[in-house]
Amino acid sequence: MGTVAGQARGRYSRVSRIVAIYLCAGAAVLLTSCSTTNAKQGQDPTVPVVGVSQVTRQDLSRTLRLAAEFRPYQEVDLDAKVAGYVKDIQVDIGDRVRAGQLLAVLEIPELQDQVQQAKGVVERSREEIQRAQYQLKQSEASYAAAHLQYTRLAQVTDTQPNLIAQQEIDDAQSKDLASDAQVNAAKSALAAAQDELAVAEANEDRVQAMYSYARITAPFTGVITKRYADIGTMLQAGTSSHTQAMPLVRVSQNDLLRLTIPVPESVVPEVHVGMAVQVQVPSVGKTYRGKVARFADQVDFSTRTMRTEIDVKNPRYELVPGMYAYATLALEQRHNVLTVPVEALDREGNEVSVLRITRGRKLQRAAVVLGLQTPERVEIVSGLKENDQVIVSARSQLNAGEVVQPKPIELATSAGEE
Repeated sequence: MGTVAGQARGRYSRVSRIVAIYLCAGAAVLLTSCSTTNAKQGQDPTVPVVGVSQVTRQDLSRTLRLAAEFRPYQEVDLDAKVAGYVKDIQVDIGDRVRAGQLLAVLEIPELQDQVQQAKGVVERSREEIQRAQYQLKQSEASYAAAHLQYTRLAQVTDTQPNLIAQQEIDDAQSKDLASDAQVNAAKSALAAAQDELAVAEANEDRVQAMYSYARITAPFTGVITKRYADIGTMLQAGTSSHTQAMPLVRVSQNDLLRLTIPVPESVVPEVHVGMAVQVQVPSVGKTYRGKVARFADQVDFSTRTMRTEIDVKNPRYELVPGMYAYATLALEQRHNVLTVPVEALDREGNEVSVLRITRGRKLQRAAVVLGLQTPERVEIVSGLKENDQVIVSARSQLNAGEVVQPKPIELATSAGEE
């Protein structure tokens, strides 16, 4: 038994030695392969690999991005000018209407009666004018006859005194004067009748104007967004209290929308009318062009912001009031300037510098002067040249004069705006 056990232990020892030999050989091959790969790539394992970015020319802009909500350019509840029952309504929610289009007709019986009465008064006034004109003509004819008779008698008396009795001459003179007075009275009556006609016509126009309010029309081109009344509904006059008067419909002008944004006090001086604005609407996945149309020109004391309105054209009605949007204002722009990523900057007090790689792959500390700064890149006014390479990673572990292995990297662009 002891011999058999010894033979087994001998065989196990030989197998272990063989396995160890193979493992050592494999490790040697692996190390040789890694060394060969590094040699082929020309990399020195003692030289640190650093991420670099190239100095390039780009267009930069400093922007302000704010969230807001679309509102109609105009929106109004249409009330009835006079009280009445809805006789006919021709629109409903979602209908597009044109300016001046008939929306509804009210039934106002008492106002119809007033219109008929006003017309009757006008006709009666015109008849009174005709009667006064006839009386004037009659009075003028009587005056002409009486005046002619008196003139003839007076001429005879002048040529043949005492031929005609004085009483007859006096009677002719009195008839002449009476006829003249009748003419003046007829003229006054005609003028009064004409004034009454003017008053009657004015009253007819007033009543007719009030009755025209029975036809409710659209004040501007837009969309019906609410309907408050149906056929048979009694509408109170809109001049009464709003707690009692009920509107007919609500009309919104949606082909042009307003976007109201709160501009911070720090950038108020840079906002001006006509400034271009990019309006991004996530719900429709599109970006629209707008412009600053108006602003309050006053900073709110509680929020320290200025109310600013942007007009956005919406001819296809793709946008709907109430949608959220992001307005981006270009506050400052630079074109074709030298830029580097913000990750390349080292700041110490008021001094700004970068680590630049020279031709010998050595690091050199370069002081730079900055211009326009954005969240991702900054403008280099001086200190660097185009195509220079600057360190953008692990700068705290590097020193000027150190030899490094540069590796270009792409930096992720932030989705946010300043």
